[in-house]
Amino acid sequence: MHRLWRESIHHYLGWIMLAVVCMAVMAAATAFSAWLMEPVVNEVFIGENQDMLWPLGLAVFATFFIKGLANYGQSVLMSIVGFRIIADNQNRLFAHLARMDLSFFHNHATGGLISRFTVDINQMRTAVSNALTGFGKDLLSLIGLIAVMFAKDWQLAAICIFIFPMAALPILRLGRRMRKVTANTQEEMGLFTTLLEQAFQGIRLVKAYGMEGYEKSRIAGIVERIFSLNLKSARTRALSSPIMETLGGVAVCIVIIYGGYRVIEGATTSGAFFSFIMALLLAYEPMKRLANLNASLQEGLAGAERMFKLLDTEPAIHEKPDAVDLGSVKGHIQLEDVRFSYVPGKAALNGITLEVPAGKRVALVGASGAGKSTILNLIPRFYDVDEGRVTVDGTDVRDVTFASLFGGFALVSQEITLFDDTVRANIAYGRAGAEEDEIIEAAKNAAAHDFIVDLPDGYDTLVGEQGIKLSGGQRQRLAIARAMLKNASVLLLDEATSALDTESERQIQAAMDKLMQGRTTLVIAHRLSTVTGADLIYVIDKGCVIEQGTHVELMARGGNYQRLYNLQFAEEAETSDAVRAAEA
Repeated sequence: MHRLWRESIHHYLGWIMLAVVCMAVMAAATAFSAWLMEPVVNEVFIGENQDMLWPLGLAVFATFFIKGLANYGQSVLMSIVGFRIIADNQNRLFAHLARMDLSFFHNHATGGLISRFTVDINQMRTAVSNALTGFGKDLLSLIGLIAVMFAKDWQLAAICIFIFPMAALPILRLGRRMRKVTANTQEEMGLFTTLLEQAFQGIRLVKAYGMEGYEKSRIAGIVERIFSLNLKSARTRALSSPIMETLGGVAVCIVIIYGGYRVIEGATTSGAFFSFIMALLLAYEPMKRLANLNASLQEGLAGAERMFKLLDTEPAIHEKPDAVDLGSVKGHIQLEDVRFSYVPGKAALNGITLEVPAGKRVALVGASGAGKSTILNLIPRFYDVDEGRVTVDGTDVRDVTFASLFGGFALVSQEITLFDDTVRANIAYGRAGAEEDEIIEAAKNAAAHDFIVDLPDGYDTLVGEQGIKLSGGQRQRLAIARAMLKNASVLLLDEATSALDTESERQIQAAMDKLMQGRTTLVIAHRLSTVTGADLIYVIDKGCVIEQGTHVELMARGGNYQRLYNLQFAEEAETSDAVRAAEA
């Protein structure tokens, strides 16, 4: 709670103090309304004093009017504080996660992270609002009403004050139980969000394999678990009600018997007794809310605990305090005896040493899982090496700023990422502030302009989540256009044309050749025919470089590269023969 106050709440102390003033006015009005019962009963109903009708009636009206205004003020002010806390923590959490390395996101389900922004932070806001309102409005109202009770009959007040603290111990126990249940519920909600996201994103596969029933059962299972936890939470929260109702009944029973006896004996007036009763009944609701406050607070603290745990998680990859700016990147890249593992004990790279000369086109080839994409990920420092080093223009990538490092690279991966935005916005993502003609030029160079203008709204067409409204080839061409627009010194192409048909690939090959001129280009290609013109080819196998040279040199050597090339050429020839036979 202390950290929550220090990092989130105290920034809005001014707003909170204004709300507390409103709460104090509201508490005073509540207490005064109970106080007014004595003159109303004694002067009007017993004394039948007509001269007091209007003054007392107007006093009651003014009291409730002021109470209503004060309640409105505190509600608005607390809403400002509560929603501001949500916004601040959501911004803070996203800014922190944006600093995290790729391995963090690979180890944390997306749904679980999203639930921190929605479920956890909202519960935290509710707890903060309830706590501040409870300790403000309810506590002040309770203090004012207890003061009225003591003023009217201190003996009865002392009896009532003795009874209600008996509820403290069981309510505190309920709060601890509530926190545990809430934490479990939040975990399940994160998993629920993840399963929904996976099902919706993979709906094509779900339908193709007839797995609707399986997905329904998975969702139904977690829904039932959430239902059980919510029910347990509701039952735990509801337990405070019978405790307070029972104690409230005991207090009112004692007041009626003992207080009634005192009125009959003439020890107090009827007005004073009814004023006491009204104060007690008015005090009952804030007492109940304060009793429930602990459960609500524990829910919010569970959410805050999960959020702070995430905020305390530091990225595995840091920018050094004295990191240097790479400046204008020439693109000379070296890997020196690099070793790397995604999982301890299972090496992905085993002492890789290779060089990518500045301005040259270098290809990495080999079987799937050989380590090609890992090499590509280490160069812009998506991961850090376990041993050895990666340098750009002679400087270790761990010694340079992220901004200057990322600014020198453009990446096109086989895993295309498009945002649920317009075609224009997805291309312009490559360079903020790009002009319209530059966007169109990049699209033309990527052989994307023709299909874009045929879309319903041209460059303003929304592509849908992950570009679902486009074909695989169209998505890939937008990604290539985005890289072309960035106009970086180094191009990293990971199967950049894998989703293109032969005709489309032919269309953009000339443009890509032009783009590569004077730039360092590192290409991972499945189709070896696309890298025959590379200045240097590295053959990767089991995390090691087993061959290197030009296409001609490697073919003449008769090694692994020649075997891969001939095998692929035979497969392509077989496919072509099958197509011709089908057409005939």
